[in-house]
Amino acid sequence: MEQVINIIAKGYQSYAHYLWQEILLSYDYKPLWHNYFYWLIIISLVFFLLEIIKPWREDQPKFRKDFWLDCWYMFFNIFVFWLIAYNAASNVFVDLFNSLLAAVGINNLVALHIESWPLVAQLFTLFILRDFIHWNVHRLLHFSPWLWRFHKVHHSVEQMGFAAHLRFHWMETVVYRFCEYIPLSMIGFGINDFFYVYLFTLSIGHFNHSNIKFDLGPLKYIFNNPAMHIWHHAHDFPNDRPYGMNYGLTLSIWDYLFGTAYIPYDGRDIKLGFPGLERFPKTFFRQSIYGFGHK
Repeated sequence: MEQVINIIAKGYQSYAHYLWQEILLSYDYKPLWHNYFYWLIIISLVFFLLEIIKPWREDQPKFRKDFWLDCWYMFFNIFVFWLIAYNAASNVFVDLFNSLLAAVGINNLVALHIESWPLVAQLFTLFILRDFIHWNVHRLLHFSPWLWRFHKVHHSVEQMGFAAHLRFHWMETVVYRFCEYIPLSMIGFGINDFFYVYLFTLSIGHFNHSNIKFDLGPLKYIFNNPAMHIWHHAHDFPNDRPYGMNYGLTLSIWDYLFGTAYIPYDGRDIKLGFPGLERFPKTFFRQSIYGFGHK
């Protein structure tokens, strides 16, 4: 028990120290351009300006419905939740998991050593594997009735904009990280340069949720985009797709490969949400506890 308490205390201390350094730009162990806190702000401002300059839905307010709620979700899910709970809890899980592996004689999960590969090959492998895992987890969030209750928070968006990208229930962080931990550990996940992949996936996520008119051309079959992702947020799913469609996060190619792509026509003005949305909680606190109580 003392060991667990020490791990939790260290987890809080280390992440609080990291976050404080991010905000103040006061670290000397990495370059300034590796600051995820301010990159989140910069990338968000860029997409906000693009939504003003070249909107897809021209009559949609610039500060659309729930805009500020979604902005809070961005910082809560990326930073605050990690500070108040996730980082310390995940450290306890990792320590427990490693202890269980050691008990059965396994001291290292790495099955494929990619650290000797060229950097570009390492980044590409990590990116592709992680995105495929996330695509499968996203499908699970729709197919599992219990997980769908948490995922409803993300689908409660009624007007699409870049900040809707990070409106999701904190339980999704737990589910995604739990499902990706072992596969990524088996290839030695953890190189510092994966930071650039995080920025890339953040940008694509902002883009495919944004109110921007932009045609990717043939690249739409590879990367997710607003014209495709708007259908993922459709209020009513087709009868032959009761669990939804277009599950891609960064890459759309998985949906085309596995038959879950669906763009019947220009969905610019389709109704968003889900049946019963009018009864869904509207505040952050009520949404953050949704899924645990009574239906």
